[in-house]
Amino acid sequence: MRLSQRLVIKYIRTKFSILSSISKKKAAEKAFELFCTPQHRNRKKLPDIFEQAEKLRFHFKEFSIQGYRWNKESDKKILILHGFESSVINFDRYVRPLIKKGYCVLALDAPAHGRSSGKMINVLLYVEFINFLNERFGPIKNFLAHSLGGLAIGLAMEQWSHDKSYKLVLIAPATETSSAADSFFQFLQLDTAVRKEFDKLIEEQGNQPIGWFSVNRAADQIKAQVLWCHDKNDNMTPLVDVKPVIEKNYPNFAFYITEGLGHRRIYRDNNVAKKIIEFL
Repeated sequence: MRLSQRLVIKYIRTKFSILSSISKKKAAEKAFELFCTPQHRNRKKLPDIFEQAEKLRFHFKEFSIQGYRWNKESDKKILILHGFESSVINFDRYVRPLIKKGYCVLALDAPAHGRSSGKMINVLLYVEFINFLNERFGPIKNFLAHSLGGLAIGLAMEQWSHDKSYKLVLIAPATETSSAADSFFQFLQLDTAVRKEFDKLIEEQGNQPIGWFSVNRAADQIKAQVLWCHDKNDNMTPLVDVKPVIEKNYPNFAFYITEGLGHRRIYRDNNVAKKIIEFL
């Protein structure tokens, strides 16, 4: 870690420590704001396959959305859903194989990501975004989702009427929001009193306790054929969170567990990509 990064982290922790001593609630509100604010926006040069795409630009709520589409004429559609601080352009390796499979491929940057506008996102906004895309471009019955995108499609799909003709690829989904909050609070070095206010704030805004925002909980209602790829060394969405789903032995869920790829390299791995394309 560079000195500049260490200084920024120290500054953030000191700021929250002071705010926490003044008001636990205010500290929780600022923590939630930071939790929902990407600190990095991927605007790197478009891969060649994205330069060849049909460019989509439209509004969703107050956001200007940038998207890409290939093979528009096909009725067999797949939607790519990226993770937090990511972009659909990171999934360029999947586009040509999916086109060859006959898919209409849809890839759109979520609010506050990539070339779409906005500063903040939370999972409920992401769920709304997915529902909007399904209404605008659907019906969509196939999904490739990473990290926060995986949690969002899990929460969206449990609300839908669907069956085993749907296919869902989950790559290192943000399985338990409570675990993400645990890591976030450990990073900020905030105390349990602030965490209680943070959890209360989530429940007030989402009308559900933090534990509700869980792929494990939603899995009971997912009827699609699911391929779940996860790495043993994922330190952002730990494999221990996935084990309850594995142990339930759902007949429509298949798991592909890797080692040494972590949270982001997993979807760039050739063997993982091959497994996913075969499944689709």
